[in-house]
Amino acid sequence: MATTTNDHFPGFIAQIRKIGRTALGAIHNRGELLAIEWQEAKIRTTEILFWAVTTAILALAGLLLLTATIILLFPADLRIYAFGGFTILYFIGAVVAFFNVKAQLKHEPFAESLSEVRKDSLWLESLK
Repeated sequence: MATTTNDHFPGFIAQIRKIGRTALGAIHNRGELLAIEWQEAKIRTTEILFWAVTTAILALAGLLLLTATIILLFPADLRIYAFGGFTILYFIGAVVAFFNVKAQLKHEPFAESLSEVRKDSLWLESLK
């Protein structure tokens, strides 16, 4: 009477567990990366909002001062130079704020997570 023992079965279970732990570890890492990028996206959104509001306020202030400058262009010694100087200062501030908003909007959100998913996909394709 021959008894058959399957010596490979415990090894197979161990391999399945190892693959499961590896998969869970990868999912955990991706989750942590996503959480970090989510926080970065929130901070970036706050910065964009700040610079957008700054742009609007400074542009409005610049337009008001430009109007005041045009009105005060008529006599009154050196007051006009002060209004003109502030007008230029505010417009420069508005331009700087505008370019900061524009630069912030160019960043791709979740870039690292997307890169890691692409790498994982390529790795899985190479196993075929």
